[in-house]
Amino acid sequence: MTAPGEPVRSARTNRTSAVDADEAIAGTTLSVLAGMPEWWARRAAAAGLTGRWLEVGWAVSAQMPDGLDCVRPTNLTDRSAAEIGDAYTASLNTTERARHGRHYTPAPLAGELWAMAKRALGWKRPQALHGVVRDRACGAGALLLPVLRDHLGAAAKVDAQLALAGLPNHIVGIDNDPAAAWLANVLLAAEMLPVLARTERARRRPLPALVAVADGLAEIEGQSLVEIMNPPYGRVKLEDTERMRFADYVYGHANLYGLFMAAGLEALQGDGVLAALVPTSFLTGRYFEKLRDAITKRAPLRAIEFVEDRDGAFEGVLQETCLASFSRTRPRRASISTLNGHVTDVAMVSTPRSATPWLLPRRSDDAPVAVAAATMPLTLATAGWRVSTGPLVWNRRKGDLRAASSDRTVPILWAADIDGGTVHRDPARDDMRYLVLRGDDERVLVLAEPAILVQRTTAPEQSRRLVFAPLTRELLDGWGGRVVVENHVNVVRPAATPLFEPLLDATTLGRLFATMTIDRVLRCLTGSVAVSAYELESLPLPSADAIATWAALGGSAFERAISAAYRPASQ
Repeated sequence: MTAPGEPVRSARTNRTSAVDADEAIAGTTLSVLAGMPEWWARRAAAAGLTGRWLEVGWAVSAQMPDGLDCVRPTNLTDRSAAEIGDAYTASLNTTERARHGRHYTPAPLAGELWAMAKRALGWKRPQALHGVVRDRACGAGALLLPVLRDHLGAAAKVDAQLALAGLPNHIVGIDNDPAAAWLANVLLAAEMLPVLARTERARRRPLPALVAVADGLAEIEGQSLVEIMNPPYGRVKLEDTERMRFADYVYGHANLYGLFMAAGLEALQGDGVLAALVPTSFLTGRYFEKLRDAITKRAPLRAIEFVEDRDGAFEGVLQETCLASFSRTRPRRASISTLNGHVTDVAMVSTPRSATPWLLPRRSDDAPVAVAAATMPLTLATAGWRVSTGPLVWNRRKGDLRAASSDRTVPILWAADIDGGTVHRDPARDDMRYLVLRGDDERVLVLAEPAILVQRTTAPEQSRRLVFAPLTRELLDGWGGRVVVENHVNVVRPAATPLFEPLLDATTLGRLFATMTIDRVLRCLTGSVAVSAYELESLPLPSADAIATWAALGGSAFERAISAAYRPASQ
């Protein structure tokens, strides 16, 4: 999920040591932490406690950060736990947040994710935990707050002191940031105050710390009833030992959030549930093939809610965001919903059972298309077409870009040149229209055959996800017979297999791409505004016999035939 050109981190250097994280505390961050003792004292007093129970350093069994008495505290008097967690994350400098993929979880999303976990467990109402709920990257503890409230609401009815003492056996948080861990421990302990106040004075003990400072990806003994997470994200470089450990989950590049999901899957007990707030890129990308395969085998998808309003969650990231639950009890059906202030049901679909991209509708009217496409026997690749990404990474060849042609240059085709369905020369690119060829460029970069060009990145507000233009022989000749395609464009060509002709010709494929039905299928297939070569090759197609009838159809008859093909048989 890193942006193009963003440095690739190693998994170890990304997971900051406790010393490094502690040294990062400064300025407004320390000021937020310094406001917590007064906030705690007011909360404890409101619960009816007095004396040393008003001192957070004594009342909570967690080490306070140093230096809190040296800065002016932020006034947190009227802030909720969720608002304080937000304030702490916002106080970190932008570089720190980006470097470590830190982000906060809005309270509504935290509550909904726990609700999904309970539904996956089959719970009809809140109840005391009979196993461990663990968050491996808990930050300020937002995801553990609703868990703690439910558990205490049920367990403390019998014996309040025993309920408090037993909490570390049921709720576990981990974070590599000591300041965030302390903050989480205080916020979680504040939820225990009413229960502590009901406990006999003689039986009161300092409140337990539920969050430890550690590496959330370290192997952990013991299994979990629920692994709940809003993990850090970003592309990482794995050391050899880590690549071996995650070999069943990682194909090619590794992303931190995928590693956290893998670690969570590994730790689930027999009836366990993984509940995660993550980008939707794991649903389709090639790099997540192994993770999808492991999910289908270990804990298949139970439910997914696509988050339409992503304010504060994964800010600055183009991918969609989702809440997803996965169950070891192997459900046969998965519920699909959208979340934008309230949950809107979209569809029930068969639980994905393979590593191929998961076709999941984002809207209820796309559900029939997704259901039909998921059962189709062919893909664009198996129908005889291959897709590649334009090979020119222009910012690596800035010195070779020219505004005028010469006998050493070849014209460049940019994504802007294929807007509107026809290949044209966008004036905005005229200053970088030609590339000087060097070395092996002729073989590696030059396209000298007809193709269909597809934009790799579209804007969220565009009406179509599939923006394309045919590069016919006539058009190619008009550009001099040879072009170089920039890497924000996909190139779709017949597969180089002399014994096999594609099941549909270039003209028919272009007409297929132009239909709204195929655009809807692609929207069910891709989780971002990006359209990858992998996803295009995975585009579902019906049988060869059905495809063979398309070429002879014209106008509205062609549109109707495509629409009918992507309709469930029962309709």
